[in-house]
Amino acid sequence: MRVLITGAAGFIGQLVAKKLLDDESAAHSLILTDIIEPPIPSNARSNQAKAIKADLCTQSSSVVTKDVEAVYVFHGIMSSGAEADFELGMKANFDATRALLDAIKNTCPGARVIYASSQAVYNNSVTLPVTESQMPTPETSYGAEKMMCEYLVAEYTRRGFIDGISLRFPTVSVRPGKPTAAASSFISGMIREPMNGIKCVIPIEDKQWRHWLCSPRILVQNLVYAATKLDLNRLAKFDRSLNFPGIGVSVQDMMDSLARVGGKDKLALLEMKEEPTLKKILDSWPALFDNKKALDLGFVRDAGFDEIVRDYVEGLAPKSNGYAKGQANGKLEGVKLDAVEITA
Repeated sequence: MRVLITGAAGFIGQLVAKKLLDDESAAHSLILTDIIEPPIPSNARSNQAKAIKADLCTQSSSVVTKDVEAVYVFHGIMSSGAEADFELGMKANFDATRALLDAIKNTCPGARVIYASSQAVYNNSVTLPVTESQMPTPETSYGAEKMMCEYLVAEYTRRGFIDGISLRFPTVSVRPGKPTAAASSFISGMIREPMNGIKCVIPIEDKQWRHWLCSPRILVQNLVYAATKLDLNRLAKFDRSLNFPGIGVSVQDMMDSLARVGGKDKLALLEMKEEPTLKKILDSWPALFDNKKALDLGFVRDAGFDEIVRDYVEGLAPKSNGYAKGQANGKLEGVKLDAVEITA
């Protein structure tokens, strides 16, 4: 399968690219594009991937080829970044997506499109648990831009221009590398930073504040499934928005997992200091979703946050200050690793 990945220099784009290249039986070939030239994951099949630097607003036609069968739409600017700069958010999140979909329509009509939407299309006034039947009510520019793109995906699917699905991602944690422009970035930081001996400031003071999230491992597994095995005919053409499976955890839950997996001493590196601007964004998102629809379609979810922390410690941790393996009893094997930075 010929697959195009936009936002391919980012964390999720890199993980999906590696997963697809690792699958020797499927023999996928990839086009990776971003506003900077994205790296190609090191792999025995790296020669099956091509990297292209492009601004999708003006150069979408240069990255979409006639043989593209599936497109992952990962590009954009994250929540607090879009809220701080309206024009940039509209350009990166909406205008670029419209231009990309037009290029697909004109060049490889009918291609499967997996659009990375967000739970930010909802606010916290919805009835819990949130289902797809509830009307999206975004209270941020980021959520509004994602919702507008969902309507584009649905309309282009109805017209037969693409065969699309919008997946409303939970927060993805634990991400390696540096903090991102997402309001929820601290959710990765409060695990990642202490595990690397670095202090993390949590921008809220309520330990019972809850959030819906999933691990990078489960996210990638579900994304590959969406492109290669999901039967989209089970969904009506007007019904192509799906709440991606996740789990709900509180700040206290995350602290407890950090202590169990990484050791209680790591808690001393956490500080709670409320940041009103971020708190307003964070409080606008609901924290409980009913994922029955996605699970019935064959998607999967994480077992718990301890498992997510172990995933980070054992496989995704930056490799200079962290450790290779963790144990549930709070002890760590002192295997030092090399530093890694991933653009997100």
